[in-house]
Amino acid sequence: MFSAAIFDMDGLLIDSERTIMNTWIAAGRELGVHIRPVDYVEIIGRSLPECHAMLAKMFGAEPVFQKALKRVRQQLQSPTAPPVYPLKPGAQNLLAALINAGVPCAVASSSSGQEIGARLSRVGVLHLFDAIAGGDEVVRGKPDPAVYELAASRLGKSPSECLAFEDSENGALAAHRAGMQVVTVPDLKPPPDEVIAASLANLGSLNEAIERMAAWFGIRALAA
Repeated sequence: MFSAAIFDMDGLLIDSERTIMNTWIAAGRELGVHIRPVDYVEIIGRSLPECHAMLAKMFGAEPVFQKALKRVRQQLQSPTAPPVYPLKPGAQNLLAALINAGVPCAVASSSSGQEIGARLSRVGVLHLFDAIAGGDEVVRGKPDPAVYELAASRLGKSPSECLAFEDSENGALAAHRAGMQVVTVPDLKPPPDEVIAASLANLGSLNEAIERMAAWFGIRALAA
């Protein structure tokens, strides 16, 4: 039994990874650089500085990377028309069920706290979380456990009391290393077999998690 739930954000709660990846690939194409999806997915789940370092290598030259970064930011961080990343299937109902049952929820994301607040506000679920922990608040990003440890502490819970929900290998490893059980819900890059084998469950969507709330949280009646 668990008494709290901690969620990754990008690729798990919201469908953002594809849009972000395609924006980087398009920026590379415009600058004569071919970024393959199979290479890009290696950065998923990592901290922003680590992502930028890996992308800079893909672009081959710092000036080219900086041009690409400027174009990506213009599209993804527009102050007048920022992208709205839709909620993943089952996210709204699962969060509602947990909140209605009094289970505290937190976000532990590699994105910054500001981005977490903005993205979840746009889809109307930020108020459902008791705490958020962003990648900009820890020295090392996932797969280091720091961001999950921070989220648990802000809930006033020990890691063993928290069930983590993740889509990526790096995120799942971070939660495991923090001392949490993990439910994997793969997105762009499925975790390897050993990560899935170490998970409490491997689901096709968050809709499937709702059926298991009684076993995981002792919730008998769910109201979405």
